[in-house]
Amino acid sequence: MEDRVRRALAITPSSSASDRTIDITTIGARTGRPRRIEIWFYRVDDEIYLTTQPASRDWYANLRAHPEFTVHLKHGVRADLPARAEPVFDPADRARIFASIIDDLDQPRHRGYIAQPVEPLEEWVRRSPLVRVHVDEGGSSS
Repeated sequence: MEDRVRRALAITPSSSASDRTIDITTIGARTGRPRRIEIWFYRVDDEIYLTTQPASRDWYANLRAHPEFTVHLKHGVRADLPARAEPVFDPADRARIFASIIDDLDQPRHRGYIAQPVEPLEEWVRRSPLVRVHVDEGGSSS
């Protein structure tokens, strides 16, 4: 993996909203068609995660049905990275990961993007989609 791609994926809680904004292309759970959306990604314990505030999400259903997808980096570096989603189900893991993500969201830089305070931790653990992202070392960049 190129250094500039590695750096783009190495966000911290102080990273800007644009630094953490990516597109993903999933395969529709029912249609089998490619679906591209914009989403934030997070890093917890040096691993990449996708989630949103508590709600049901089509992208999550797509990744549950078809875990192979593409991460599209678009800020600072352009790259299309093959990836695989691994849903996180264990309640203790979910609580630990979401606690870190909520702390990340509570940074002053993000208050313009996310209403504060965010949902309580228990709601995130119970109702939010959560996948660990395994990025393939290959991929194309420009």
